[in-house]
Amino acid sequence: MGVLERRVTVICGHYGVGKTNLSINLAIDCARSGEHVTLIDMDVVNPYFRSADYSEMLERVGVRVIGPNYANSNLDTPSLPPAVRSAIEDDERVIIDVGGDDAGATALGVYARYLRDADPEVLYVVNRYRSLTTHPREAVSVMDEIQKVSGLKATGIVNNSHLKGQTDARTVEDSIPFAEEVCRMTGLPLRFMTVPRGVSLLNKGLPMYTVDAYVRAPWEQ
Repeated sequence: MGVLERRVTVICGHYGVGKTNLSINLAIDCARSGEHVTLIDMDVVNPYFRSADYSEMLERVGVRVIGPNYANSNLDTPSLPPAVRSAIEDDERVIIDVGGDDAGATALGVYARYLRDADPEVLYVVNRYRSLTTHPREAVSVMDEIQKVSGLKATGIVNNSHLKGQTDARTVEDSIPFAEEVCRMTGLPLRFMTVPRGVSLLNKGLPMYTVDAYVRAPWEQ
């Protein structure tokens, strides 16, 4: 798919920036374009926003989902199945949704050697409106920690700044300087910025990716 540059893509970032919804959108779009897609859910901590919880919907459109053991349950001790390694090594599209804290980055680090062999695209997702990453230096600090723990280096920045259902054109446009400063501080390119479907932006000359809102907390459904 045009928005992704490499066969294996790692989606990482601070907790709550919208990694899971982005990962689901990417996986669905790849499947609809005719690719064989595996979405790996490495969020072994957060009980509310897991890609694996949307496996039924994803599988209907042709996305294979590998999630933590005990996903879709109330058990709080999930682990990652051995199928993760074989998926990374197979010759098909792989998207990895990484949990947004030290535990998520540590889970990613378990497979770092196999991932490096696959030469992955590692996209660091930022959201100007997410607490604890409202300033570029905070977002960069979180990225540095994820890289340290996981053993992988980010290759690009994704601006996924949003306010859920209240997101409008101004919400996205006001986040552009924030994302550009993160890029300047890290020396990484802005791979794309997400725009909710139905929201129209003035042409900023920046790569954009339209997303649907698939992920909702239980209290929002």
